[in-house]
Amino acid sequence: MDLIHKFLNILLPPLTFFWLCILLPPYIAYQCFSCMKRFLFRENVAGKVVLITGASSGIGEYLAYEYARRGALLALVARRESRLKEVAVKAKELGSPDVIVIRSDISKVEDCKRFVDETFNHFGRLDHLVNNAGIIKVSMFGYATSIPDLHPLMSVNFWGSVYATHFAVPHLRKVKGKIIVISSASGWFPTPGLSLYNASKAAQITLFDTLRAEIGSDIGITIVTPGRIESEMSQRYVQSETFEKDLVPAVSTETCAKAIVNGACRGKRYVTEPSWTSVLFVVKLLCPEFVDWLCRLLFVNERL
Repeated sequence: MDLIHKFLNILLPPLTFFWLCILLPPYIAYQCFSCMKRFLFRENVAGKVVLITGASSGIGEYLAYEYARRGALLALVARRESRLKEVAVKAKELGSPDVIVIRSDISKVEDCKRFVDETFNHFGRLDHLVNNAGIIKVSMFGYATSIPDLHPLMSVNFWGSVYATHFAVPHLRKVKGKIIVISSASGWFPTPGLSLYNASKAAQITLFDTLRAEIGSDIGITIVTPGRIESEMSQRYVQSETFEKDLVPAVSTETCAKAIVNGACRGKRYVTEPSWTSVLFVVKLLCPEFVDWLCRLLFVNERL
C-alpha cells in the first residue's frame, strides 16, 4: 500500500497539471456561457414563497425587502417578534402580497421544525430557504475565560442552518427550490478575534458544498460569503479590540441584499459581496504566511 501511495505522489501532480492545461480552456468557455445564460434568464420570484431566518435586522431584514420588491411571499423568522412585525409591515408596503411572522430560536431543533411546518401549512409550498440567522462573539482565543460561553456560536451559525435545511429539503425538492446560505468571508479568511465565529462559518460552507454534491440539481444552493457589511453584528466587531473599522470599508446592507438575491435568482454557486473580497481567498491560497503576518500586524491588538 505504501508503494502505491509513493507512486501516486510522483505521478499525480504532473498528470493533473497536464490535464488541467487541456481541460481548462473549454471549462472557462463553458463558465462564460453559463454566466451569460444566468444573466439573461434569472428566476422570477413573484408569487414564490421565501423563508428567511434572522430577518429582524441586518442582512436578513434587507433580504426581506429585496424579495418583497420582487413580489415574493415571505415567512420571516427571528427571536424579536416586535421587530419582525415592523419588517413585515414594510415588506408589504414594498410589494409582498403576504408576509407571516414566526418567533423562533433557530438553535432549537423543535423551533426549526415548527417554522418550516408553519410556512408550508400557510402557503402550501416553499421555494427559497434563506439560512441567514447568525451571531458573533469577539474574543481572542488565548483570552477566552470560558469556552462553553462560545458554544452558542456553533449552535446558531452552524446547527441552526442544519436543522432548518433538514426540515425544508423535502418541500424544496418538490419545486426544485433554492437554499441560500449567508456565511462569511471569515469562513476562509483568518480574521483575528473571531476564531470560533470563523470556525462556525467554515463548517457551514463545507456542509453546503457537500450538500450540493449530494442533492445534485434537485435544489440549487448559493453560498454567500460577505465581507464587512453595515449591520448590528459587524458593529460589535469594529467596536471591539481590533482595528478593522479604520482599515476595511463597509458595504451597505441594502447593496449586499440586492447582490445576494440577484445571485440566487441567477443560480450562482457563490456570491461574495463586495466582490473584491474574493481576492483575499486567492492571496491566502497562494501566500498563507504573508496573510498570517499581515493579519497579526493589522488586526491584533498591540497588547498581545
